[in-house]
Amino acid sequence: MPDSLSNHTPVSGTPRCILVDDDEDIRHLLGDYLRGFGMSVELLADGAALRERLPRGEVDVLLLDLMLPGESGLALCQWVRQMQPGLPVIMLTAQGDVVSRVLGLELGADDYLPKPFEPRELVARIKAVLRRGGLAASGASAAEVHFRGWVFDRLRRQLAAPDGTLVALSAAEHRLLVAFTDHPGQVLSRERLLDITRAPGVEVSERSIDLAVSRLRGKLREDEGRDGDPPLIRTLRGAGYLFDPLGRRR
Repeated sequence: MPDSLSNHTPVSGTPRCILVDDDEDIRHLLGDYLRGFGMSVELLADGAALRERLPRGEVDVLLLDLMLPGESGLALCQWVRQMQPGLPVIMLTAQGDVVSRVLGLELGADDYLPKPFEPRELVARIKAVLRRGGLAASGASAAEVHFRGWVFDRLRRQLAAPDGTLVALSAAEHRLLVAFTDHPGQVLSRERLLDITRAPGVEVSERSIDLAVSRLRGKLREDEGRDGDPPLIRTLRGAGYLFDPLGRRR
């Protein structure tokens, strides 16, 4: 069950955080620290409390410990993505191995912070995911992008095919499609795509970009062909990739 709280209805513009961690000392220390930076923080001890609280909404960012009693943070992250696809999730964990980081990010986490960490770094990560989500940034890109019958809702992390079917995207595929829709008609090298899409704390190579592009092409049904239209994602040998939303022939 949640700890007692004094701030359930933050003023407009105040980031509203939920912190889920079974360590009571860490929970309260982080809660007090984040409140010192003007954030509203609700403290929960386990997954059951989160499942009860999250449907009520009014949350801007979720701080989720990986190792929780009863239900793991990974399972909870999957559930959160189904319930609130656009809610930024930062995973906090003592597990610093690459497999755990990659799995958490692939299940939909926006960032990953291994313990122990400096609380000030957590503040910076929170501000970063809120900027990426559009809450803290002015003039952000349009949340909904249309291209060749597809509809990509960047904030809700939803991709709808021309026939209306919803297509599931991993966190890596979502970041890659955001990068492409941010730079339509531009040639993006593998190095540039790595810079744009790299998840914090994860070492990746240019080969991983090729694999991610291949998976995304599959989700976009590039292998089906559409009456001779050029592919949405074009490979330019020796240069990189180009996202062609209008189907221009070159």
